[in-house]
Amino acid sequence: MGRYSVNEFVEMTSQKDRGEGLFEMENERMLELNLNGRVWTKKGSMVAYIGDVKFTREGVLEHGVGKMLKKAVTGEGMSLTKAEGQGKVYLADAGKKISVLNLDNDSIYVNGNDLLAFEDGIKWDIKMLKKVTGVMAGGLFNVRLEGSGMVAITTHYDPLTLKVSKDRSVFTDPNATVAWSGNLKPDLKTDISLKTFVGRTSGESIQMAFKGEGFVVIQPYEEIPFQSTVSQG
Repeated sequence: MGRYSVNEFVEMTSQKDRGEGLFEMENERMLELNLNGRVWTKKGSMVAYIGDVKFTREGVLEHGVGKMLKKAVTGEGMSLTKAEGQGKVYLADAGKKISVLNLDNDSIYVNGNDLLAFEDGIKWDIKMLKKVTGVMAGGLFNVRLEGSGMVAITTHYDPLTLKVSKDRSVFTDPNATVAWSGNLKPDLKTDISLKTFVGRTSGESIQMAFKGEGFVVIQPYEEIPFQSTVSQG
């Protein structure tokens, strides 16, 4: 850490307008929303705001009975908050690095714990990997986002993107997997003989198997899966 006068510190750390639009990277670990309308954010991610902004927790039936039942059955830990109004909202999540993706009629899957914010017009749904029930509790329930607009995701340290092709399948640790392209449908691969610590809840080695054409984003960190309990207020 450096040593500064008060004026030097204020100048060095002060908020700066970079003209990047609705989602503006204030720094690599803090996102500024230049709000004029509504944005969906991860519950608890707001650290400050300026202006006339209202925050409302996602209603039980806000996104329909289908999503409510999925969240109840899967124990999906992702809870959303609506930020509405005009002003500046600052988001962060445990000091994780933030990346902003601009979807252009695209689709992407994101681990629920790594989704920070997305524009109001983007469609989303909770998805569960096949063959996962009874193998791992939590952590393999992801959010599919589709449409056009900005999505902010978070990673512990720097993300790494691996290309998936017909000639090159990719296998990842579920707890280190952040996101993948919407056209991929990963399967679950288990290998008891490896006896690694990947599958903590089962004692088996569990990997996500990506085959086809697309990409998968990983982080150099194994995130603790969500607990299998319904998220509370």
